[in-house]
Amino acid sequence: MEIRPILATLRKHRIPALLIVLEIALACAVLCNAVFMISRRVSNIHLFNGIDERGLVVVNLNGTDPKRASSEIPRNLAALRGIAGVQAAAITSSVPLSTNNWGWSFGLTPEANVSSHNTTNVSLYMLGEGGDRALGLQLREGRLFGPGEYAAGALGDAALPQGHVTVLTESLARRLWPGQSALGKTLYSRPYYYTVVGVAADVLRPYFGTWNPKMYDVAYFPVNYDAPLGTYVLRSAPQERDRVLREAVDKLQALNPAAVAKGSTYADVRAKYFADTSSMAWMLVLVCVVMLAVTALGIVGLSSFWVAQRRRTIGIRRAMGATRGAILRYFQTENFLLATLGIVLGMVLAYGINLFLMKHYELPRMPAAYFPVGAVTLWLIGQLAVLGPALRAAAVPPVVATRAA
Repeated sequence: MEIRPILATLRKHRIPALLIVLEIALACAVLCNAVFMISRRVSNIHLFNGIDERGLVVVNLNGTDPKRASSEIPRNLAALRGIAGVQAAAITSSVPLSTNNWGWSFGLTPEANVSSHNTTNVSLYMLGEGGDRALGLQLREGRLFGPGEYAAGALGDAALPQGHVTVLTESLARRLWPGQSALGKTLYSRPYYYTVVGVAADVLRPYFGTWNPKMYDVAYFPVNYDAPLGTYVLRSAPQERDRVLREAVDKLQALNPAAVAKGSTYADVRAKYFADTSSMAWMLVLVCVVMLAVTALGIVGLSSFWVAQRRRTIGIRRAMGATRGAILRYFQTENFLLATLGIVLGMVLAYGINLFLMKHYELPRMPAAYFPVGAVTLWLIGQLAVLGPALRAAAVPPVVATRAA
């Protein structure tokens, strides 16, 4: 099809053409960034977590006397392990995505301390004996803790356990010693030091805000029952976890009447952590749907107005032998050209918006793959939106069009 007649017509109708171009450009810019942010949030919700979440139950016991931990914790664990269906039970300082973060900074040299500049902040998980089995940790290299290391892990009023061993996640091990094995290496935070005896699969921190490249910076430490911890983790078959949860809460509450026992399945812990992220993703989806609908309606409205203004031109072309298909292709090509111009402008605008978000909101750079996705979407929306007015134009008989003039 000849493009020159279309370009000549567009020059005569600059205002409607400009409105369509600007509408498509704005839609393209918003769509690309919105889809990118939706994908980031969806990927956050489904982040890998190197524990077995399916049968995991978490019960928090608050209000106990720290001085009686060495006698009450073993008693509580014995009662929990006696519940039918419980495969493992242990005490821990926190669990991934619980928002109860216990952090510390470590260096790689003996003089490093918590306030040194060349240190790495990590989330600490203090585990009582059996914690690795209860959580379902996945060992990648080395070993987990032995009974003697748990017994030596006194905590008391200290900031860190008195033992000297730790297990790191894969991501943290690679970050600290790139290209090397972490086994046998030492973390320092004067006066504490810990030798790495094992590397486990990546486990999420209790809290890391939005997407964060350090969200897997986690270290495990063995502690004994003198440590005044109040988070109990239990493992059971997935189909039994709700019953195990109810019985565990009742059991701990009965054994500790002065304290408050509250529990949830780990699936609920994860869902609660990502509730805001999920809501934001759905809100962005709604924004995209509304924006595309408004864009389509705008194209329909302007195209219909445009067709009504050019009824005489359409009639003359029909009288000169133009078929309905030719008229239809004319308007579709015209829309394609306008959409292409709007998409090019929209991509530039989308890139600028992404730079702004990177600078002010720590959003990563948007991959180039999102630009063709936005372009194809807007081309399809444009073609579908113009189809109705184009079909009405093609259906106008030549005699009616010329008389209407």
